[in-house]
Amino acid sequence: MRNETSARKARRKRGVYLLPNIFTTTNLFFGFYSILASTKGNFYNAAFVIVLAIILDALDGRIARMTNTMSQFGAEYDSLADLVAFGVAPAILAYYWTLYAYGKWGLVAAFLFVACGALRLARFNVQIGIVESRVFNGLAIPAAASVVATCVMLYFYIGGTGKYQNIFVMAVIVTLALLMVSNVKYYSFKDLNFFSRKPFMSFVLIVIIMIIVYVETEITLFTFSIGYVLSGPVWWLLRHGKKATKAKNKESITASG
Repeated sequence: MRNETSARKARRKRGVYLLPNIFTTTNLFFGFYSILASTKGNFYNAAFVIVLAIILDALDGRIARMTNTMSQFGAEYDSLADLVAFGVAPAILAYYWTLYAYGKWGLVAAFLFVACGALRLARFNVQIGIVESRVFNGLAIPAAASVVATCVMLYFYIGGTGKYQNIFVMAVIVTLALLMVSNVKYYSFKDLNFFSRKPFMSFVLIVIIMIIVYVETEITLFTFSIGYVLSGPVWWLLRHGKKATKAKNKESITASG
């Protein structure tokens, strides 16, 4: 009897949860589609589907937690999909859009983005339960991808056409890559509970933000992406500034004593 029960449990464990993995598969498809669009020069479409993939990536984890359908398989599958959608796809988009013009340096910058994204995902997987969930250790790969995608979308929104050559873009790609493997802390938003009661003005603020995003999609998304990327270094500077101030105060107290 015990053997039959153990066999049934083993069969259940060998299955996969459909709902979160469907989201992850769609996320993977968007990454694949973005790569194809980039190679054909459809840069806006390539960037737009990366943004869609970011939204789906934010949803699949929350849905898995809400429905208690988290699994080791889902976590590994999600990481593989993230590498394609937020590592390879943005790097190829950036390369065909602008980095190609700088020859080997452009190729190295694009590959650095992919490599650091892969390292970021691997480090995240092994640090689960070690680093507090309220923060990310290093820039999350979807956030890095969002800067690339929204930058391209903004370029076409303000009237740009075709490919774009600006070495500043390569500097941004390299900076994003290094931030992903850095120890700079970023707020993860995982402690937000949308099902608990909130102040009425919080709801009003969310509605206003949604309206602004709808009216000025490209500008708003780019602003949010850049703002989030900068929040990590700013937070780091503030924390170290406070520590330095406390250390000075202690030294002055000790000297006066």
